[in-house]
Amino acid sequence: MSCRRCPELRAYCAGVAREKRRAFAGQPYWGKPVPAFGNERARVMLVGLAPGAHGSNRTGRPFTGDASGDFLYPALHRAGFASRPTATHRGDGVVLRDALITAAMRCAPPHNAPTPQQLRNCFPHLLAEFDALQRLRAIVALGAIGFTATLRVLRERGFALDPQRPRFGHGVEVVARNETREILVIASYHPSRQNTNTGKLTQPMFDAIFRRAAAVVAAARGAASRRRAPARPS
Repeated sequence: MSCRRCPELRAYCAGVAREKRRAFAGQPYWGKPVPAFGNERARVMLVGLAPGAHGSNRTGRPFTGDASGDFLYPALHRAGFASRPTATHRGDGVVLRDALITAAMRCAPPHNAPTPQQLRNCFPHLLAEFDALQRLRAIVALGAIGFTATLRVLRERGFALDPQRPRFGHGVEVVARNETREILVIASYHPSRQNTNTGKLTQPMFDAIFRRAAAVVAAARGAASRRRAPARPS
């Protein structure tokens, strides 16, 4: 990506890529805005916070190469959304099924703490990704910032929310409706090491989120199959 809306973040990511972490000293770093990853006709979109300085900023793919990804991809695999349970680099062969992973931010912010202005600068990218997913039926918001960005996208595109003023919490669901479709937002704690190491987010809790998303996808597929089926003679 060639975005330069936040020059300070471009400089920070490039600096991290030059200095590197000792464990990755022999590896090339991506060091640029990280694009979304997944199926362009996905029915499920995952919205995280931002690339990790030595994870996605190194590998160039969301949730790849760090502890958060080590917790996320196995859950996606168990739910049928990922072809493999491990994600280490862009050429590792992982394929997402009916899912796309993105984030509220495309560049790694210092201390994983984007400013409000940086989030506003990056918002058009998230909005464009949402617009491209015409079959979208569920959004899994990973963390409070991902949840807030998701709701902003839906309001921007004229969706009515139920409840109107939802509060973030693990397992919280929000129904978004407009004239043509309904999208379910499912909130989850972010799979950061801070949450997973402390037990705030456990594997069963995370699996429940993706089972719910898979159920929404299955219902959408069933409805599409019924619409395509030829009418039976009376």
